[in-house]
Amino acid sequence: MRTQALNNTNLYDIQIERIAQSRVAEIDFNNIQFGKYFTDHMFCCEYEEGQWVRPVIIPYRKLELSPSISALHYGQAIFEGMKAYKDQHNMVSIFRPIQHLDRFNKSAARMAMPEIPHDLFLSAMTTLIDLDRSWIPTNNPDDSLYLRPLMFATDEQIGVKPSEKFLFMIFCSPVSTYYSKPIKVMLSDQYVRAFPGGVGYAKAAGNYAATMLPLKEARDAGFDQLLWMDGVEFKFAQEIGTMNIFFVIDNQVITPILDGTILDGITRRSIIELLNDKAYHVQERRIGMDEVVQAYYNGKLEDVFGTGTAATIAHIVEMQYGKELLVLAPVHERKLSNELKTELAEIKIGIRPDKHSWMYKV
Repeated sequence: MRTQALNNTNLYDIQIERIAQSRVAEIDFNNIQFGKYFTDHMFCCEYEEGQWVRPVIIPYRKLELSPSISALHYGQAIFEGMKAYKDQHNMVSIFRPIQHLDRFNKSAARMAMPEIPHDLFLSAMTTLIDLDRSWIPTNNPDDSLYLRPLMFATDEQIGVKPSEKFLFMIFCSPVSTYYSKPIKVMLSDQYVRAFPGGVGYAKAAGNYAATMLPLKEARDAGFDQLLWMDGVEFKFAQEIGTMNIFFVIDNQVITPILDGTILDGITRRSIIELLNDKAYHVQERRIGMDEVVQAYYNGKLEDVFGTGTAATIAHIVEMQYGKELLVLAPVHERKLSNELKTELAEIKIGIRPDKHSWMYKV
């Protein structure tokens, strides 16, 4: 393969090695387990001496890495989650890729990692998706091709310092619904996910590693996820493990403010824009669980739902807060969140006009 340094000329010579025989026929698209299957190809590009070099698309396979690479020891690794969809005319589009890239680069900056140029990212993404477009499922509105860009440090040296070499990759997975049913949430009153000044807003691997034990304990207690609280008073909501969170109280929509402790969700942004279209003024502010509990007992807590790339919109049916168990309204009674879920899904598959220009054609 020819080496091509990537520079400001934006001439990206992505070399392609096609798989000999596609594996797509092995997949039952009527029964897709989220994140279990991966498409035929993946994109790889290396960073060395201040440049992105050797962009390639190769058959999906295991990596050969030194056990001494920095990412394995010091956690210098980030990722994104995105989705591509097919419309009724078999045209393929990516949902808000520029916003995802901007967030990826924001995570990279926080973790002392190099940014990915926009044209390299889009060229790699669209070429890879076009190559594996037969893997995009279309059986129901939740079907999509999940896209996983990631970057990790590859310096082969033991020692705590920012790496100088990195590997940027993109691979894809056909997916359907992330949560097969409405979810039950336990509020964390012991563990903390993020503090101001930390890396809570970055999509860094270590953020998720720290949640594994609390998540296991929540699931052992009969819940699906944790709602993370502030680490000072354990009173103010931050985010759920896989989602941002929205509360509807007395016809007012409230979501925690972006204070550096939570992820700036692309689906969160999209829901706020759709709500603005409906003349809702979304309150982005600190929201204490005492306020939520009071609204619940006053009959004014109308809805609670999560938003995220994987989950899209997930209805929350139970919330455990200390000794309080809040059992929320049945999903079929939730007019607003159901409307939003349908509207967003229809934009993604081309049934509803894309007036915000969220879909990027491949």
